[in-house]
Amino acid sequence: MAITTTPAIAPFGAVVIHRTVGALTAFATAIREWNHARRTVNALRRLKADLLEDIGLTRADI
Repeated sequence: MAITTTPAIAPFGAVVIHRTVGALTAFATAIREWNHARRTVNALRRLKADLLEDIGLTRADI
């Protein structure tokens, strides 16, 4: 005799919450990455040309 299981179906509210949390998490991650890139560019813009050259960059690279 084989044991069969039926797949559990999540309630509609749980699916909505799961998708909402996923979307908010993705949004927060995108904001953090954008802010990190913004801060990096600002720090590089404050460096003098000779310091940029030391790390292999030019003003055009920023």
